[in-house]
Amino acid sequence: GLGFNIVGGTDQPYFPNDSSIYVNWIKKNGAAYLDGRLQAGDKILAVNGKDLKDLRHKDAVELFRNAGYDVSLKIQRRLQPQNGPVGHQGNGESGGLPLAAILVPGLALAATAVWILLRYRQRM
Repeated sequence: GLGFNIVGGTDQPYFPNDSSIYVNWIKKNGAAYLDGRLQAGDKILAVNGKDLKDLRHKDAVELFRNAGYDVSLKIQRRLQPQNGPVGHQGNGESGGLPLAAILVPGLALAATAVWILLRYRQRM
């Protein structure tokens, strides 16, 4: 297989009022994982030029199964994480660094640069 699982379709919408096909998970060391471009949560718009709009889940699965060795996917990357099954951490914590971990060192660096500049200008 291609090394990933899809969800969605007209008969099994993954999100309310959205029958699109989404990547649910990517199998470690599978073809999609090794390629590195596809991500969980990506909306798949087309497979080898065939539009996935308004397809039942099983029909979309069949398109993937018959895609062949060289597969071209047209995707739409999800820009913002949404609450829901894909990418939901479930522990109530947000990912990434706290804002203070970025701002405090940055402000300290800026203050040091200003201090050095002022000291240098006094000597001139």
